[in-house]
Amino acid sequence: MMTTGILPPKARARVLVVEDEGDIQDLMVLHLKREGFDVVAVSDGTEALEKVHRAAGFDLLVLDWMLPGFNGLEIARDVRAQGNNRRMPILMVTARTEAADIVLGLEAGCDDYVPKPFEIPVFLARVRALLRRASQLAQQAEGTVEEVIRIGPLTVDGRSYQAHAGGLLLDLTPSEFKLLQALAQNRGRVLTRERLIECVQGAGVSVVDRAIDTHVFGLRKKMGEFADLIETVRGVGYRVRTDYGTA
Repeated sequence: MMTTGILPPKARARVLVVEDEGDIQDLMVLHLKREGFDVVAVSDGTEALEKVHRAAGFDLLVLDWMLPGFNGLEIARDVRAQGNNRRMPILMVTARTEAADIVLGLEAGCDDYVPKPFEIPVFLARVRALLRRASQLAQQAEGTVEEVIRIGPLTVDGRSYQAHAGGLLLDLTPSEFKLLQALAQNRGRVLTRERLIECVQGAGVSVVDRAIDTHVFGLRKKMGEFADLIETVRGVGYRVRTDYGTA
């Protein structure tokens, strides 16, 4: 039986869309179905929670912020508090795009966000990235994930603690490697500075406050022509692009 939030190989991902604007909901559903996803759509926060609580097997929650009944933040917090759904990825799609709002969404349990108005290719790319990440985390829990991560021209090898960009070995400090590894493991997902501090902090490594920005600056400098693979989300944090090299 499929476990909520984990996408088995070759399964049709089941997506719950919670959006009260009819035109936007229809657009999301249309394109998600064209991508081969199994889609359930609701327009009310209360109904959304009922679906999450009662229905099994949702692999992704696409969530608006401003909703009738429970709002998006309340839904995200409720999902993260549930044992069966805590690992289900959540994509927030909202017109509230101030840095403080984005931080609130991420801290409530959302994994990524798409600002309104949005481009369909961007929306679908975020959906695919979150589903890939969920699948990778599930494999990691089963001990089947490779320790070598490849994203476009970037290779991060957790066994040798080495990273290559365009085939060239990067001369990274321990902090820079841990930072790059954390971003690579969470490809496509926005990581706040606070979350990156948690990822990077370790024996012999001291990272506080805005020091993350300094490490990112040094990392990008060493990555040379591939520096823009690491994307800044202004006022929030960083992520590794999943569309690198595409038109």
